[in-house]
Amino acid sequence: MTNHEAVDLGEMPGFGVAWAEPGNSILFSREVNGLTNIWKYSLHDRTLTQITFGTGADYAPMPDPGGKGIYYLNGRLSGSLTAYHGHSKQSIDIVSEGAFQPIISRDGKRVMYTTSPTSNPTPAAQAEKVELWTSDIDGGNKVKISTGEAQQEELLTLTWAPDNFHLSFSQGTKLYIVGADGSDLHQIPSVTGMPISNAVWSPDQKSVYVSALENANYTNTIWKHTNIIWKWSDGSNPEKLVEKCGFLYDAHPDGKYLLALIAFGEKGGIYEVPISERKCIPLLPGVTNGAIFAQDGKSLLYAVASREGVAIYRQSWKDGKVIGTPQVALKLPFTFPLVYGATYDFSRDLSTIVYARPGGHADLYLLSQK
Repeated sequence: MTNHEAVDLGEMPGFGVAWAEPGNSILFSREVNGLTNIWKYSLHDRTLTQITFGTGADYAPMPDPGGKGIYYLNGRLSGSLTAYHGHSKQSIDIVSEGAFQPIISRDGKRVMYTTSPTSNPTPAAQAEKVELWTSDIDGGNKVKISTGEAQQEELLTLTWAPDNFHLSFSQGTKLYIVGADGSDLHQIPSVTGMPISNAVWSPDQKSVYVSALENANYTNTIWKHTNIIWKWSDGSNPEKLVEKCGFLYDAHPDGKYLLALIAFGEKGGIYEVPISERKCIPLLPGVTNGAIFAQDGKSLLYAVASREGVAIYRQSWKDGKVIGTPQVALKLPFTFPLVYGATYDFSRDLSTIVYARPGGHADLYLLSQK
């Protein structure tokens, strides 16, 4: 802190760092031979010492302020990917443990999602591998589509095609299209060479609109990037439509408008892009959960969470303009984190909501000083 210089302390394969003796050593979780325990690392001689032993998983170390020892958690994550059917008010687990990024097909009959089969089951650990799956909305007919290395390129579920059979997903700068049964997997030629955040089909399925990040970097803890929306058609070069209009979310059934989201900052809200005009027009300022067009294309749908539960709002829309004020279209008697594309999705007729339902168990321990 006095000379503002940084010192390379070497590689430490672990997570959940905390001070042991401030300025001298640190504590963190480390996995060895499949077991996760608390380890201590000396900043002076760069030696490792194992602190806890057993089957784990031990994580979140915190020295007791009075010097009694070290507190830490021992436990495992669980949870499920659940489909809630509004008409019957019944819930069905699609996946019993560890699934995220649900995206429902346009007809509401299928869902794609990711799982982390080799993940270290603690809140701070990162999965080593991520698998992309599809299934019926009730969890039947599961098909594994692809496997990605989580530490290299993030595997993202994107969108379903209008035919409700083909889907898109990305891994870093690579964009793929595949059938729901795993057939006809192919990569779209490099659209932008930039990390891809979403891809949306045109209604005739002849073009794909791609949302990608340009110049993404972290400066003073603020994530700075420019999000660009491109249009790609088979046999043609990518065509830039608009810059700085957030993340692409949906295309209108008439093929004339796109929806995008700026998720944070002063300009946060839902925007539309008239494709012929190539403009970024604010529709719903302050709404930062993303929106899609309803089945008939006459309204926008988006979710809002409260202490009482999650409500899905309907905002009437026509010819590029919102009409009146948003109204509650569906109120759910439970809540969940609203990270669209990561933790939840809902069908366009609002009959089904699929969401990641977290769970797990952990015990708090005190490792006394000897």
